[in-house]
Amino acid sequence: MPDFLLEIGVEEIPDWMIEPALADLKARFEKLLETARLSGEVDWVDATPRRLVLKASGLVESQADSEELITGPPKSAGTGAAQGFARKNATTVDRLGTVSTDKGEYFSFKKQVAGRATAEILSESLPAIVTALYFPKTMYWTGKGGVRFIRPIRWIVALLGDDVVSFEVAGVWSGNTTRGHRILGSKDPVAVKIDGYESVLRSNYVIVKSAERRARIETALGADVQPDPELLTTLVYLTEWPTPIRGAFDAGFLELPKEILSTVMRHHQRYFSVLNPDGGLAPEFVAVTNTDGDPDGLIRQGNERVLRARFNDARFFWQVDQQKKLADRLDDLKKVTFQAKFEKPTYFDKTERVVALAGELASGVTADESAIARGALLAKTDLTTDMVKEFTELQGVVGGLYARAQGESESVAAAIQDHYKPVSMGDSIPRTVEGQIVAMADKLDTLRESFAIGLAPTGSKDPLALRRAAQGLIKILVESGLPIELTAYLGGNHDLKAFLDERMAYYFREVKGFAYDEVNAVLAAPYLSVAGLLERLTAIHEIRNTPDFEPLAASLKRIKNILKQANQLGSDSQPDPALLTDGPERDLAAAASRVARIVMSTPDVKGQLEAIASLRSIVDAFFDKILVNDPVEKIRQNRLALLNSLLTEFSRIADFSEIVPRASETT
Repeated sequence: MPDFLLEIGVEEIPDWMIEPALADLKARFEKLLETARLSGEVDWVDATPRRLVLKASGLVESQADSEELITGPPKSAGTGAAQGFARKNATTVDRLGTVSTDKGEYFSFKKQVAGRATAEILSESLPAIVTALYFPKTMYWTGKGGVRFIRPIRWIVALLGDDVVSFEVAGVWSGNTTRGHRILGSKDPVAVKIDGYESVLRSNYVIVKSAERRARIETALGADVQPDPELLTTLVYLTEWPTPIRGAFDAGFLELPKEILSTVMRHHQRYFSVLNPDGGLAPEFVAVTNTDGDPDGLIRQGNERVLRARFNDARFFWQVDQQKKLADRLDDLKKVTFQAKFEKPTYFDKTERVVALAGELASGVTADESAIARGALLAKTDLTTDMVKEFTELQGVVGGLYARAQGESESVAAAIQDHYKPVSMGDSIPRTVEGQIVAMADKLDTLRESFAIGLAPTGSKDPLALRRAAQGLIKILVESGLPIELTAYLGGNHDLKAFLDERMAYYFREVKGFAYDEVNAVLAAPYLSVAGLLERLTAIHEIRNTPDFEPLAASLKRIKNILKQANQLGSDSQPDPALLTDGPERDLAAAASRVARIVMSTPDVKGQLEAIASLRSIVDAFFDKILVNDPVEKIRQNRLALLNSLLTEFSRIADFSEIVPRASETT
């Protein structure tokens, strides 16, 4: 059972596109193994900037023979039709069978299909796998209408055991030769076998495994380097032979804020910052080069020279910008467009809206309302500074630093500095309540104005980053626990409400790890605060494994279906106690009333759910003994009203009909 190796050699792939492409490559090849019955499994996928690699093992030499049932004409067509069907399948009439269908009896033939060679199947299938790999952007390089790929394909290695799997993509034929490091490796193609593949490339200054490149960088960084996992991953996929080099800069630059220096090093130069024992910046940095060292210090000197120029620019911008206070820059925002399609399109217009919205959000929260108003007013003014025009990654950060330097309160400065946060699901929310309110107002304004004119995201297109704004808004509400009724600030826009519900479902499933049916259940019920949704989800998740919960949820689903069929779902009719029969029916009415009182008086959701779950045996007894669709109209309607009142009362917490019993879940 041979191994298989595929290497797609290309010009440099953007680092951030590599990991998704590897996941796609793995999934597509695993699907081929399954559908083509080739057995085997993918051992690993990995990449450098110049190659995507897949290694698999345990493939069969060829498919097993199979049997295919071919259906022919109906038996009623007679002997002539049977003879024609037999000739077509190279057999005789006496070897035909029959199959029964809804339309009658049909002639059939069990055809023996010889398994194809694995090498033949791979040769046929691999070109489509390679060219179908998903990248956010692709390019032509063989002419318009030719193959599209992220970068030009320069070589392909495809080996099944010791043999080449022959195929062609965009004029490049597969073979058994790869290429080493662009500068340090052999200038000629290098022959490889599956065994020893990595060692051959290592001798040509290519470390194939990203985990090994990561470890090589981490080992050389030193304990005084500021951790930066995202930058580390970037550098892992920018290099084939990573070598950290330490450099220094003039300590006089340390008069600039740490945030500015770190951002310049990280975003513009991809350098790691170095820290003093007290946590402050040291006048050093670490660059990671794609070389085997710097014996003469020329690379270090070049990096120091570039960084010095960058820092000089930053110091100049800092000094010039300070000559004009943030408050004096408000009128400048009238010249900066936020979204041209808005009725009021400028950042000045947005500022006025955010100030008003932040005031509304702050009304029910314990916070410094004057700091919120001032922070919202000045939040966007740093967009007019030279510092942000040159270093756009510093927007917000620069505003906070300038506010602090210009005598604004710490609450105002922190709110300005943090109001873009969180910029991703891994980012933290603003540190202060004031910052959280300003950040939410900013994001909510963008969402409201965009949806008001139909600029909702479509497919993968989201030019205003509305998904990120929504996720940031939800993350702040969840993690801060602020008792803000989000739906009250959506301007009655149902599309925006649906969009935020979808984003909340994603957040609670993918980030918080709740089951899909738990999320569906709580989102189907009315809610006020997002923090309250989290409380409900947590309670349902904790109690669903108790003996009574899922059976009761199934009964409530049954009740919902009964009411739907009777067109009584959501009816406001109440049961008449006089029409209730003694026994299970009256027991259910009394128990439901008792539990409703407990739910109303119990502050924690878990306690409410435990009370509701206690109804399980009483509901079971009701359905065992009581005929809901009683032939007497008024009795039937009264029982439907009882069930409807019970369902309505408890659906305020969640729509329990959405809960799928564990045994019924499918993957």
